[in-house]
Amino acid sequence: MNGLKTTMLLAALTALFMGLGYTIGGSGGAVIALLFAAGMNLFTFWNADKIVLRMHGAREVDAASAPEFVSLVRQLAGRAGLPAPKVYVIDSPHPNAFATGRNPENAAVAATTGLLNMLNREEIAGVMAHELAHVKNRDTLIMTMVATIAGAISMLANFGLFFRSDDNRGNMLAMILAVIVAPFAAMIVQMAISRTREYGADRGGAEISGNPRALASALAKLAQGAAHIPNPVAQRNPAAAQLYIVPALAGRGGDSMFSTHPDTRNRIAALEEIAFEMGLDRPPPLTPGRAASAAVPSSTRRSRGSALDPLGRND
Repeated sequence: MNGLKTTMLLAALTALFMGLGYTIGGSGGAVIALLFAAGMNLFTFWNADKIVLRMHGAREVDAASAPEFVSLVRQLAGRAGLPAPKVYVIDSPHPNAFATGRNPENAAVAATTGLLNMLNREEIAGVMAHELAHVKNRDTLIMTMVATIAGAISMLANFGLFFRSDDNRGNMLAMILAVIVAPFAAMIVQMAISRTREYGADRGGAEISGNPRALASALAKLAQGAAHIPNPVAQRNPAAAQLYIVPALAGRGGDSMFSTHPDTRNRIAALEEIAFEMGLDRPPPLTPGRAASAAVPSSTRRSRGSALDPLGRND
């Protein structure tokens, strides 16, 4: 159902883009705009992951520098039937995570130190499973395409405003209306696709980790923390807000047509339904054994720090 809805919304976004191009420049304008958008898509296909990771100042970690975190991600990737992605840590108190990459073979997952400090091991596993579900569903590619088309619509609308012709007042009024409405409509469609993919990744993450309630607990903590701790990257680049597991900007949740993410309460309720479907009375542990150590140095750790040290340090 989510796949069908996404396909329909993508078709609507493409039709909106083509319609705007035709309104501004006729059939020739539509073709030129489509070729321009195709070029933008090709560029973002190959470079979006590098741009996003650089924008966040993310640093890659491996089995030597962050054994606990990398081992956990690799274990979950194995469960999902995915190649092991690259793993990144972002030095930021804002608690959030995201996945990027054009396909499962070139994927990366990233988490902030704020998230790793806030959550316990099972919750971190739930979050990483959610991000791997995005990779498995190829949501990173879909949302890159959506963001590119939506951006192209806005650029085309600006082009139309600057280069409109006054020869025909009726056509001019129609074009002005189109260039005003089209970017607004594109934003609504983009947000709808983003919300749809989040619900799908929640279900996929619950199935990968086997622990939907841990993901639900993580979402509750992250939503509260993210609402009170600024995210400078998202503030400078609002388009990046759809990347994260929970809204990075105030007022972007709530299942409204303008929200980048579903309401956290609705996501938690859906995860409880999934737990019921899985016949879980109690959340099962991801793996037996001791909890891992804390996510930040003891000098800066909260009294109830993370159960996972992204740098593999021991107290």
